[in-house]
Amino acid sequence: MKWLSFEYRGRERFGLLRGEDEIVDLSEQGHASLRAAIAAQALPELARRAAGAGNTGSGSPLRLPDVRLLPPIPAPEKIICVGVNYGNRNEEYKDGSAPPAYPSVFPRFPGSFVGHGEPLLRPRVSRQLDYEGEIALIIGKRGRHIAAADAWSHVAGLTCCNEGTVRDWVRHGKFNVTQGKNFDRSGAMGPWMASADEFDPAAPLTVTTRVNGEQRQHDTTANLMFPFAELIRYISIWTTLEPGDVISTGTPVGAGVRFDPPRFLEPGDVVEVEVPGIGTLSNTVADEAAAA
Repeated sequence: MKWLSFEYRGRERFGLLRGEDEIVDLSEQGHASLRAAIAAQALPELARRAAGAGNTGSGSPLRLPDVRLLPPIPAPEKIICVGVNYGNRNEEYKDGSAPPAYPSVFPRFPGSFVGHGEPLLRPRVSRQLDYEGEIALIIGKRGRHIAAADAWSHVAGLTCCNEGTVRDWVRHGKFNVTQGKNFDRSGAMGPWMASADEFDPAAPLTVTTRVNGEQRQHDTTANLMFPFAELIRYISIWTTLEPGDVISTGTPVGAGVRFDPPRFLEPGDVVEVEVPGIGTLSNTVADEAAAA
C-alpha cells in the first residue's frame, strides 16, 4: 500500500493511492494527518475502509494531477540522516581511513524537504547544490533501546529521498554539516510511503539516482555498512524514536561533488530517485527567488 500526504484546495490531507493515480482521501476518518494515523496504529483499519471507498466524500475521486504532493510525513518530530553508509563511499574520500565503527548521523529540519514534483531550490548564496539519492525509513511505533531483531516491527514504511546538500556550506563548521544540509527546500521526499509489509527485510533494495535521465548513482542495500536494523538499534540508544520520525539511510557513490570537475545541479535539471517497490521521486531544480 502507498500512503501519501498532499494539499488539495488549500488544505493538507492524506490518503491511500489506488491503482495508478487515484487517491482515496482518508482525512475525514478521525486522524489529522498520516503521522497521527501511524501513531494511532490505524493504518490497517484505514486500508480496510479505503478498500470499500468509492470516492473522496466530495462526489468524485481525487487523482494525482489534482493535488500537490507533500513529503509523506510533512512535519515529523525528527529527521535523522546517515552519512557515508555504503561500503565504497568510505573509499570515495581517499583518506586511507578504516571503515567507521559507528554510523555518522546529523539532523535535518522538515522545511528543508519538499514533495514529489515540487522544485528544489538552489540557494542564492551558493552554486553547489548537490543530489544524494537515498532510502528513508518512516518509524511506525515508539521505541527506545530497540533490539536489531525487533527493528523492522518499528517501521511503518519506506520512501525515496533526495538528501540535497549545499556542499560549500557543509564545510563551514569544524565538527558538523548541519548548515549545508538544511537549506530550505533543498531536498525532497516521496512520492509516498510504501508500507513496510510489502518488503522482505532480509532482501536487498536498490536505489538509483538520475540527473536529466543520466544515471549517476546505483547501489544495493546489501552494501550498507550499517543495515536498517542496526541504524534503528543504534539511534534508539540515544533518542526515543516516535511514530512518523524519518531515518534517511545514506547515499551511494556518484554524487556531483565527486566528479572532476564537480557536476552540481543547475536550474532546469531534473533529479529522479528510484527504488523498486516504492516508486520514483522526481524534482526539477530552480533558483531561489531574489530577496524582496
